[in-house]
Amino acid sequence: MSLNHIRPWRNIYRRKSRQIMVGNVPVGGDAPISVQTMTNTDTTDVAATVAQVQAAAEAGADIVRISVPDEASSKALADITRESPVPIVADIHFHYKRGIESALAGAACLRINPGNIGSADRVREVIAAARDNGCSIRIGVNAGSLEKHLLEKYGEPCPDAMVESGLDHIRILEDNNFQDYKISVKASDVFMAAAAYQGIAEATDAPIHLGITEAGGLVSGTIKSAIGLGNLLWMGIGDTIRVSLSADPVEEVKVGFEILKSLGLRHRGVNIISCPSCARQGFDVIATVAELEKRLEHIKTPMSLSIIGCVVNGPGEALMTDVGFTGGGNGAGMVYLAGKQSHKLSNAQMIDHIVEQVEARAAQLDAAEENAHAAE
Repeated sequence: MSLNHIRPWRNIYRRKSRQIMVGNVPVGGDAPISVQTMTNTDTTDVAATVAQVQAAAEAGADIVRISVPDEASSKALADITRESPVPIVADIHFHYKRGIESALAGAACLRINPGNIGSADRVREVIAAARDNGCSIRIGVNAGSLEKHLLEKYGEPCPDAMVESGLDHIRILEDNNFQDYKISVKASDVFMAAAAYQGIAEATDAPIHLGITEAGGLVSGTIKSAIGLGNLLWMGIGDTIRVSLSADPVEEVKVGFEILKSLGLRHRGVNIISCPSCARQGFDVIATVAELEKRLEHIKTPMSLSIIGCVVNGPGEALMTDVGFTGGGNGAGMVYLAGKQSHKLSNAQMIDHIVEQVEARAAQLDAAEENAHAAE
């Protein structure tokens, strides 16, 4: 994020981490914070899994993780990675051979859980496979599956135990001269996860994968993730994120981007600023926003749209957005373009007209960016 000297209270100073590659996606350093999700199809159903990966990529996912629980899944992964538009992370639990097979099948990264992958010797075999096949590794510490000796030492899952687990496995990778790793220390408890992430951020310069694991359904999980991930990102911690929801993976991607957009860390698509509506509204704000969200999903250009029901805050919000509409009286409202009052419009024409204006503004912004690149 570039520094904002006019509004310094918006600045976020990202933790300095070294950079690794997950396929063609840089993670860490000054790279944009990447957004991940995970498929929930049966991995052996190649067509269904590829379709879900493609949908996630269309929604903006930079990286997609796929569970590899058995040998049949390893074999299917080879077909999936060939068709995937984004790098694939193989999620490995319990059997180290799945990690080796996944590296051979074209995975860009192997996610291993140190609490259940097996002995140090088996981890070394996975490291060798990753190195030989150009894979990075994510050390995935989880409060729900810590090593037995750490649970005995600390009495229960806690941030210190999670950090110690992560550092133990960093040591194994580095003892084997493997540096292409990132780390996560996830918990379903927001407080535990935040404390663990702060601890690991201080202890290593490795890129950090953020997540609140098993966060819940779409609403509750979104709120829990926004609180946990939002606070950590605000502190400058985090190089790649995954929002874990009991919902469609596409929803995870959308929520992840909204969290980043709200902090000014990543921009994609239309940021709709809208009021909750009240008795002053000059049109049905809730229904209008719901329809516009659907109609504008195809816009990838970063831009802003204000939809405000009345003139109390409408004109002020419209001054700060690319396109705006403020409700008035007699079934009409005011359209704002590039922060300036433009023309009146009837409520009946509003949605179609706003979609046209947003598309036109997106085309202008895209052309300006292309011209700027051409002039460099």
